[in-house]
Amino acid sequence: MVKIGLTGGIASGKSTIAKLFKKLGAEVIDADKIAHNAIAPGTPAYKKIVKIFGSRHLNKKGEINRTALGKTVFSDPEKLKKLNAIVHPEVFKEEKREEKRIREKKPHAVIIFDIPLLFETGSYLKMDKVILVYTRREAQVKRLMTRNYLTREESLKRIRAQMPFCQKKKLADYIVSGEDAGSRTEKKVKQIYQKIKKELSTFRGS
Repeated sequence: MVKIGLTGGIASGKSTIAKLFKKLGAEVIDADKIAHNAIAPGTPAYKKIVKIFGSRHLNKKGEINRTALGKTVFSDPEKLKKLNAIVHPEVFKEEKREEKRIREKKPHAVIIFDIPLLFETGSYLKMDKVILVYTRREAQVKRLMTRNYLTREESLKRIRAQMPFCQKKKLADYIVSGEDAGSRTEKKVKQIYQKIKKELSTFRGS
């Protein structure tokens, strides 16, 4: 089994790249999806968030309003730290559970860990390889404004809250463009996947 960390800035196109790897046969563990489930009503994280940030961040169904909560925490670095301290431990635990399930079924699987804050949380140290998805800042801003209904300033706050690309680049093994999901990107992803599979086969045979 080989563990591959897939990361990039917010709205960089990671999900699209992850789907391409899955299409090639890789297993994907989506940290964003896990985080979403971790704050579902009744969970420990949900209760802590309501207690610390207040019920004003709930929607009519009693669920965490992620948009409202996001606007609160990305306007205050200390609040963002508090939220991460609540959610990250729950995400780490579920990632381990998913990894164990995959390992038991497919001992020689290539597992893609789709983690937005791979570097910021130190999770990259647990990976065999790291793939960084690159997208120009202006493209990120446009995506956030369209996808999340944010203002330009709100979009920039979320982008700036993450580690700069220039620092991430130094820690990555591969870089893939997240702006174009066309044949060029598919070819790049396929090349990376084949190289990883080849290295895995060599390791098993040694």
